[in-house]
Amino acid sequence: MFHQRPSSSFESQEYGIHNQKLNKASCSAVLSLAYQSLGVVYGDLSTSPLYVYKTTFSGKLSLHEDDEEIYGVLSFIFWTFTLIALLKYVLIVMSADDNGEGGTFALYSLLCRHAKLSMLPNQQDTDEKLSAYGVEKTAETWQSFALKSFFEKHTVFRKGLLIFVLLGTCMTIGDGVFTPAISVLSAVSGVTIKVTGLHENYVVAISCALLVGIFSIQHHGTHRVAFLFAPIVTAWLLSIAGIGIYNIIKWNPRIFQALSPIYMVKLLKETRREGWLSLGGVVLSITGVETMFADIGHFSTLSVKIAFTFLVYPCLVLAYLGEAAFLSRHHEDIQRSFYKAIPEAVFWPVFIVATSAAVVGSQAAISATFSIISQCCALNCFPHVKIVHTSRKIYGQVYIPEVNWMLLSLCLAVTIGLRDTNMIGHAYGLAVTTVMFVTTCLMTLVMIIVWKKHLVTAALFLVLFGSVELLYLSAGIFKVPEGGWIPLLLALTIMSIMFIWNYGKLKKHEFDLENKVSMNRILSLGPSLGMVRVPGIGLVYTNLATGIPAIFGHFVTNLPAFHQVLVFVCVKSVQVPYVQPEERMIIGRVGPREYHMFRCIVRYGYKDVPHENYNFENGLVSALVEYVETEGKEKNEFGDTDTESENLVENFPEHTFTLPDHEEKMVRSIKEIEESCGGCLDTHSNLKDESLQILKARESGIAYILGHSYAKAKKSSSIFSKFAIDVVYSFLSRNCRGTDVVLNVPHTSLLEVGIRKKTGRDT
Repeated sequence: MFHQRPSSSFESQEYGIHNQKLNKASCSAVLSLAYQSLGVVYGDLSTSPLYVYKTTFSGKLSLHEDDEEIYGVLSFIFWTFTLIALLKYVLIVMSADDNGEGGTFALYSLLCRHAKLSMLPNQQDTDEKLSAYGVEKTAETWQSFALKSFFEKHTVFRKGLLIFVLLGTCMTIGDGVFTPAISVLSAVSGVTIKVTGLHENYVVAISCALLVGIFSIQHHGTHRVAFLFAPIVTAWLLSIAGIGIYNIIKWNPRIFQALSPIYMVKLLKETRREGWLSLGGVVLSITGVETMFADIGHFSTLSVKIAFTFLVYPCLVLAYLGEAAFLSRHHEDIQRSFYKAIPEAVFWPVFIVATSAAVVGSQAAISATFSIISQCCALNCFPHVKIVHTSRKIYGQVYIPEVNWMLLSLCLAVTIGLRDTNMIGHAYGLAVTTVMFVTTCLMTLVMIIVWKKHLVTAALFLVLFGSVELLYLSAGIFKVPEGGWIPLLLALTIMSIMFIWNYGKLKKHEFDLENKVSMNRILSLGPSLGMVRVPGIGLVYTNLATGIPAIFGHFVTNLPAFHQVLVFVCVKSVQVPYVQPEERMIIGRVGPREYHMFRCIVRYGYKDVPHENYNFENGLVSALVEYVETEGKEKNEFGDTDTESENLVENFPEHTFTLPDHEEKMVRSIKEIEESCGGCLDTHSNLKDESLQILKARESGIAYILGHSYAKAKKSSSIFSKFAIDVVYSFLSRNCRGTDVVLNVPHTSLLEVGIRKKTGRDT
């Protein structure tokens, strides 16, 4: 379960601390990362020219296929690409990274830490001492103070913000469906240019076969083929840039005039409603910009900026200019413009590269979906699913079988059901625009609350970029009957699952808090707890970071025996991307020394990867012994509190430990346990009696005690609570992975206790 942070510079970068080492990095290292980022970050964005013009002119705008309309669309593409991708994301949004991590969760995490907006239970003041927490003590402005106070006083707005974040997250998950479908189908459809008699059904069949192949190899992990990604995307970008230059020179060297914003006004003035609705296709030119921000944790902010500014941006601009130049002389080829614009001599090489680039772009979107689902699980916003870590060297590469096959089914359904890149493009555009607007709103809050910017500055940011995105969003909404309903339905379904799961988890946590065992009761039982204390260590897993869980009360009431050493283990997520290994675990004592009761709080960030469980037992025992040996030598900073008997509970000091990384074996001898402690235990004679008792208990065995709860809404609860808890949450709980599987608990040492929990509020 625990892991040691790698020491190599490359692996350290994978742990999201790139920005801290960026100043020390050499120029060659930054350029190397910039090159590597091409294959991971820009696969989706770089394949946009395959379908942008085709989708934009798919409606009634196709009736206005003259130079003025082509120039107007090109002007919209250029300025949208420049304002949103270059100015908004590269120059502004990327500066709001969370310890080197980007994306919707990174922005939400920053806000939660600075304004206490988190809906996660078990958050403690000691979490603010984490090195990754990074809350600077800067002077409050009246704007930031007023906004923080507003959210902190009104729970309903905090919930609304969470729902807003989940909406953006669900739309991003939708990218994992639409990106493979539209990229692969657009690439494959190019073959009809040369094979004119090829029926549409064969194009769809070939696309579906490629999609099945892409999703079937996901379990191998992207690291096995990742070395091919960057060269493919680089070749693709250089190819379309070269073709763009060729078309500009051959067909219309004056195409650069279209970059004037005047042509945007002319387009809307001449075409009116049709021109406005066509903006739903223009927005496809910036698909993938959110991925650019979300994936900076795998590289560095500077490297991603360099790759975009000096290669991706100019190549894509040249590609759009060249295609527009070709269209200005070939109005009849508007629906096949990309492949028609390719010179005859290089058609098949470019077709092969285009198909490969589509696969790379699909891979990036699928991997991003896996990563997002993993983060949602860590933050109690998604049911527990099987998460497979596909690489021992590259941190954060995960594969989720259930999600993989769900995405494949949805991709095939979209490809076969719509069979048209224009329809898919309408759905894709609505999803992309929604995600960008969510980012803009969150970024505005970050400017005020985190950066302490003046209200006018934040308002200008919101108005400038928000108005552009709302313009595209309004155009996309009118495309709902033509495919735009798919991302809305998909997002609504996933968001409902996320919200109800989070709601159920919060209600269960409230129940645990209300029903925790009184410390007065524990102390009244005496050191033996009223039972026979048998040899061994009992690990009682609980969601509570303080107090005695109700599950332990069941044992005290119904069982005649319990283990000699008791440890209440709380595994929780904190609102940071990563937790340093040396800060992973907090050990403390519960009750007097003669009770031999301890608490272990294990903390993970929302992007941390818990390792396998074979080292947990040794690491925990080593930490317990070290705590006992050093107890009383440090100032008390952290302790259990109980409202009924605060004066009877002994405060214990906070100790954090670096857990050793061993081979895959279960170490059981005292000698080996001492070695796992890294030399902290010298000889038996130097150990306290309690330390020796813990080591002997370890040799007797360790039992894992988990509460298996059944949640049920109270009779007086609202209809929503009854439906959410009794139907949806109950169904999800029965069909998702159990806590024992998530925590990698060995079944031979597992003991489950069933508890029925009445959740909800009285009316």
